[in-house]
Amino acid sequence: MLVDSHCHLDFPDFAAELDAVVARARDAGVGAMVSIATKLTGFGRVQEIAQRYPAVWCSVGVHPHEATAEEGADQPPRIVGLCDGPRVVGIGETGLDYFYEHSPRAAQAKAFRAHCAAARETGLPLIVHTRDADEDTARILREESRGGALRGLIHCFTASPGFAEAALALGFYISISGIVTFKAADRLRETVKNLPLERMLVETDAPFLAPVPRRGKRNEPAFVVHTAAAVARLKGISAERLAEVTTENFLRLFTRVKGDMRAEAR
Repeated sequence: MLVDSHCHLDFPDFAAELDAVVARARDAGVGAMVSIATKLTGFGRVQEIAQRYPAVWCSVGVHPHEATAEEGADQPPRIVGLCDGPRVVGIGETGLDYFYEHSPRAAQAKAFRAHCAAARETGLPLIVHTRDADEDTARILREESRGGALRGLIHCFTASPGFAEAALALGFYISISGIVTFKAADRLRETVKNLPLERMLVETDAPFLAPVPRRGKRNEPAFVVHTAAAVARLKGISAERLAEVTTENFLRLFTRVKGDMRAEAR
């Protein structure tokens, strides 16, 4: 069984066929999905989907693109206040995006630190987005970890080997998306070869970043099987072993996912 540790099932791309998307994931062997919040104002829809499907859980957070919107991204109590709801297993996605810079860097950093504070208070894992911001992301995580231990993962990892080492040293997990299958991703593939298997997860980031052989299509959780197969080849193990280990890693990190996940997903 596989886990898609990061997708966006509330996005309009799935509205017309959400039942079918979740069913295809189940048929492909994906036993759990985490649907990730990008806005507090949209959290109700994210949570409603997680409550509708036994195989879906969700997070609470504000994407760095929305850091200056009226989302309360810089207010830990607003984030914490939503974390006791059903099916909530993580905080984020949060972090820094210096590629698009839809929000000023200072606002992104303030929101990032607020999410870190909420993660410390709740004990939930932090789901980190970082793009073209390795140094600042690592610095903020180190500084915030001094205020109390943080758990979490770097989602859709595309950063440098040095950043991977920094994240691992802080106890974070690293999640690999379909980018690892892209023709131009040689550097990422080399990094993945050297990552410790016991700290790796896989994801789709659906509806974005569909892996080869689905490149150019709308992504969906069922397609995580292609990413997992590519990672397994890089690690020199079977796809079955990769699925087993990444699922174990997921359950170790996302501790609110209780009981027999295989039974829940049926």
